[in-house]
Amino acid sequence: MNNQLYPFERNRYYPGKMLTSADFQAEQDYFINKTRFMNSLMYGAGIVCGLGVFSLDDLSILVESGVAIDGTGREIVVDSSTVQKLSAIEGFQDLKTNEATLNVRFKEKPVHSVYSVSHKDSDKEYEYNRVSEAYEFFLTDRKKSRRDYELETEFLLRENILKSENFHAQVVIPAVVSKGRNVRIILEVKKLTEEDAHLSLRGVLEIPAFATPDGSQELEVGADDIRLAKGEVWQRDYWIRVQDIPGTESNVILKSGSATAFENDQAVTAVQSFTQKIRLTEDSPMEIVNDEIGRMNLEMRSVGGEKNAIRLADITIVKTDASYIIEEIRESTRRKHIAAPAQELLRSHYMEYFTKAVDLAAKQEVSGNTFGTVGYMPESNRGPEIATGVLEIPLGRNARLGDIRYSGEIAHGLGKGNVYVEIGYEYISDDRTLGGNAKSTIYGNPDLFAKQTEELVNVETAVRVLNDKGSFVVAARLLRNIDYLVLTFRWVAMKFPAGNDLELIEDYYDKSISAETPTVTMGTKESHYFGVQFHNMKACSITYELTAAGSGEISADGIYTAPSKEGVYEIHIYCTDMPVICTYAYAIVKRRENMEEAGEKSRIEAALDAAESKME
Repeated sequence: MNNQLYPFERNRYYPGKMLTSADFQAEQDYFINKTRFMNSLMYGAGIVCGLGVFSLDDLSILVESGVAIDGTGREIVVDSSTVQKLSAIEGFQDLKTNEATLNVRFKEKPVHSVYSVSHKDSDKEYEYNRVSEAYEFFLTDRKKSRRDYELETEFLLRENILKSENFHAQVVIPAVVSKGRNVRIILEVKKLTEEDAHLSLRGVLEIPAFATPDGSQELEVGADDIRLAKGEVWQRDYWIRVQDIPGTESNVILKSGSATAFENDQAVTAVQSFTQKIRLTEDSPMEIVNDEIGRMNLEMRSVGGEKNAIRLADITIVKTDASYIIEEIRESTRRKHIAAPAQELLRSHYMEYFTKAVDLAAKQEVSGNTFGTVGYMPESNRGPEIATGVLEIPLGRNARLGDIRYSGEIAHGLGKGNVYVEIGYEYISDDRTLGGNAKSTIYGNPDLFAKQTEELVNVETAVRVLNDKGSFVVAARLLRNIDYLVLTFRWVAMKFPAGNDLELIEDYYDKSISAETPTVTMGTKESHYFGVQFHNMKACSITYELTAAGSGEISADGIYTAPSKEGVYEIHIYCTDMPVICTYAYAIVKRRENMEEAGEKSRIEAALDAAESKME
């Protein structure tokens, strides 16, 4: 079947044009293909609703009514639940194994036979007058069932941590991550053979630009006694946080020699080390994902995959010479559902039972009175706390010049204490440059902009801040007669540090950091990661710098690259926000041949010392 829906051609009508059946067919094809094209792009292939499969007895199944969309955007509508005898379904006689997959596909059927007035051939005396868009079920061997082609993109990075005869283990992480956000690392293990084997695996990842929930910059990954069937995949998730550090790149490093693996309690060789470069960005995760998905062109979307069928269930059959028995029905592991926009409200409600509680430091909402809404900006390490929101002051129908109206009491969400609140008149006006309505806010005297728009309301405002209650009230006096029923204002509240919060000198007693390897011997042009340990303090952002020119290079996340010249080089390491808390590390750089000579000399001297000891 030809699955190509484009390029699109539609009829061009002109006076005197003779229309044939081909023209009317082209007219139908144009609109049908346009709809299917958008279905395939906007929804993809999968089940929209229903189509559950159940066993009625040993020989028959029940398929519920439902809707699906196949890979070419065609709607498959099973309008009522149907009972099927398994042996009567297409493909049953061709099954080679006892493991089958039930599929459904789109099928057109000509219906409504009518007499053809202009027929010329005797066998064309009758024609079908309609085409019914129907469906059909069919069976395939589960192992031979065509799998969807998974397009390899640059969004995920994969690094092997183990590849043996029986198992393949990888670390998976996004190639681009958002600063200040959480990101998931996956340890993925796949069984390659049918041999009865179990796996235990361990490894340590050094994550300079990230932090684990306990503040560490090392992440241990692994598991014990992983038992899988051939082709089965096991996964474990690890959530870490991206630190808001300078720079646009970092690395995830498998710590040298940390990976160990045991199959059936026998040691197997794991990967000794790897370094995976990660890009850091200020973009949100949604922007990163949208950018990656938007890169896929039409050719990439059309590659691979089963275009004409939707998998419904896997069925295990017990066959005999004369009959069969349905042993088990289970939803296919590759059964895909389409997230229809119409179900979004219900989906959001259900997801509330599974969504992990948000970090209150990252997101907080404080409600005001009936006429106010608030958005809270989280406290930063330095500078003021800020909150903002919208409030409305009802005027009523008889508001006139000189009248004063008050808002309700609004909680700004910054707590008790001295808080400064500024309000501005918010309105919507027609903007020719934008080609539509635009929202504007004026702080100060609106009358100064009266020449630019006649929609402004001239009012005088004042704010009363209730310091001991953590709230405020706004008053507005009308400077002219108006017909508005409600005034809308945007407010901004700021709370500055006070009292002891203004102290510039903090108590650093007993707080310190140290390099995990204060001194390292390495070859020229080699690289080493200087990890940091925190003592009596939480993990914080770290800055690395070289104390002398020509000392090599060091990245923002602590990966030092030695110069081509031998020597001893110093690295200054300190807390970015507290430079007084610092330490130093040293790199002893030698040429590799000199290191080997020194090592051989040390071994000879040790052997001589041992021989002398025996003689004595």
